[in-house]
Amino acid sequence: MKCVIYCCGFSMLLLAGCGQTRVATVSATGAAPSTNSPAVTLNWNMKDKVIKTEEEWKKELTPAQFGVLRKKGTERAFAGEYWNNHESGLYCCAGCGLALFSSEHKFDSGTGWPSFYQPLNEAHLARETDDSLFARRTEVLCARCGGHLGHVFEDGPKPTGLRYCINSAALKFEKKQ
Repeated sequence: MKCVIYCCGFSMLLLAGCGQTRVATVSATGAAPSTNSPAVTLNWNMKDKVIKTEEEWKKELTPAQFGVLRKKGTERAFAGEYWNNHESGLYCCAGCGLALFSSEHKFDSGTGWPSFYQPLNEAHLARETDDSLFARRTEVLCARCGGHLGHVFEDGPKPTGLRYCINSAALKFEKKQ
C-alpha cells in the first residue's frame, strides 16, 4: 500500500510541475508565432478590452495558443519557446499584444516554464482562484483579453517572493532593439 501511495504522490508531483495538469493539444515546439500577431500594447484603458468569439480566436491563434489562452491548457515543461530565452525584451500576450512581463524580471525557476518575479504592470494581469488539482492556486490572466497565462506562486526570489509561472504559448516575445 505504501508503494501505491508513494507512486501516486510522485506521479502527481511530475504532472503538477508548474502547478498545472490540464494539457492542451500543442505541438512539440510550443508557441509558434501567430500569423496575425497583435501589435504590442504598453498602455491600455479598461474600455479597450478585447472581446471575441471562440471562432474568431480559433482563426487568429495557433492551436497551441488557443489551447492555452482560451482553454486554460498547459504546455509540456521544457518544451515551450521561451522557457530558456535569455534575450532582452518584452513578453506580451499572444492573444492581444498587451505587454505583460520584462526580461529584466525573468529568472530560471527550474520548472521548464518562463518564470518572472513581477509583472511589467500589475493592472495588465487579472487573477482568479483555481481550485482544480486538489489545491487552491492563483490563476493569472491577461486583463485585456482574459487569456489564461499560467499561475502565480509564493515561492519566488526577492524582492517580491513571487513566481509567475507562464506558458510560452500564451506569450509573444518582442526583442529589445
